[in-house]
Amino acid sequence: MAELVFFSGTMDCGKSTLALQLDHNHSARGRGGVIYTRNDRAGTDVLSSRLGLRHPAVEVTDATDFWDEVVVRRTHGERVDYLVCDEAQFYSVEQVEQLAQLVDELGVDVYAFGITADFRTRLFPGSARLIELADRVEVLQVQSLCWCGARATHNARTVGGEMVVHGEQVVVGDTDASAEVGYEVLCRRHHMRRMTVAVARAVATTPDTLPFEVDRRDTRR
Repeated sequence: MAELVFFSGTMDCGKSTLALQLDHNHSARGRGGVIYTRNDRAGTDVLSSRLGLRHPAVEVTDATDFWDEVVVRRTHGERVDYLVCDEAQFYSVEQVEQLAQLVDELGVDVYAFGITADFRTRLFPGSARLIELADRVEVLQVQSLCWCGARATHNARTVGGEMVVHGEQVVVGDTDASAEVGYEVLCRRHHMRRMTVAVARAVATTPDTLPFEVDRRDTRR
């Protein structure tokens, strides 16, 4: 039976690389598929990974109707057995429901890839609906790491090098520290403290200052 599978994880955990590998494996067995993406760091109509892999893709917009897309392709004789949907956190709730309908009504396998929460630790609407509807939610096993070495669980946005927790939910950026709008993965502790790698390095230059808040209550008896 066809499935709707949501592969989730933070940035830098290899989602796009896995998406391309999955497409390769299925197409190598004679299955026909379509790759979709939205707001890829490399531009429009392309799915790219940080390892340097790139593949042409169909750009998803607010007007994209996945049901109509697949029906039109099949009507014109194209074989569509599966969809690879990268950056699925940017899809609308309605588009996720269209993907579920394709699985249930037309037997199309849908493999969606995306992050679950934004830089404010709020769920993306598309990701939330995928969690609600997916047959399976797979957390990628390749762990992103915070600068401290702990498992990264949160995505942080930086503007001009400073971490921010307010602003538009969708602003395209990358993990390049020199970018005006950038992103960084952090563990929960350092996300809550807004301690990015730049802040940690600045603190480390002062030997007498610890990279965390100290309880300064008087402990004398």
